[in-house]
Amino acid sequence: MAPASRPPNGFLASLSEDDFELVRPHLKTVDLTQDLVLVEVDEVLKRAYLPHRGVISLIVKLARGEHVHIAMVGRDSIFGSFSALGDATALNGAVVLVPGVASTVDIDRLHAAADQSASLRNELMRHGLAVYAQVQQTAGCNAAHTVESRLARCLLQMRDLSGSNKLILTQEAIAQMIGARRNSVSLVASTLQQANYIHYSRGHIEITNLEGLGKTSCECYAQVKAQYDRLIRPRILA
Repeated sequence: MAPASRPPNGFLASLSEDDFELVRPHLKTVDLTQDLVLVEVDEVLKRAYLPHRGVISLIVKLARGEHVHIAMVGRDSIFGSFSALGDATALNGAVVLVPGVASTVDIDRLHAAADQSASLRNELMRHGLAVYAQVQQTAGCNAAHTVESRLARCLLQMRDLSGSNKLILTQEAIAQMIGARRNSVSLVASTLQQANYIHYSRGHIEITNLEGLGKTSCECYAQVKAQYDRLIRPRILA
């Protein structure tokens, strides 16, 4: 019998046939609608998400109500890997940043499958560490680098994770991504647009010059990409 076809997600692509069969019967397909809240901090995460298209933003909420983006998960990985290995209580919130489609599986089912397979546990750990590496790099980036270079980094990451040069982003979403106030977003986006690196209009961003945007970005984009390549070696990114 021919092997079952796999959804277009990097984590699922990385699994052996035996490991994929452990999770395949429990996979469902869901729409990732923009701004959909997947979990709030301290809630129990009930489902893991494996995007085919779209981007999930991991966020922390500060005391004054601000939300700050700390990492992104897209078509190369999985949201919920550490929850499937242990405590499913969410340490941060998660919301859909770029709409798309995802496979999803109950955390309990994924945990049970991981109990049966050391190689599946290893893949979950590697993907979880890749996201953790991104969280660390983002913290350092937001503390040390300019707003302009942070926005360039985030746009390049989103382009990789979504597979598209065209993105729909509100000013509030951009502010969360780069750890800046909303009133500075238009100024920074305008600077990149004047350099002909992006076209920005009413929440729609199109990347028009990848090389220029790459030169504007800080080293954090390359650092995160190198960590992902080392830890999970995604098979589907163009």
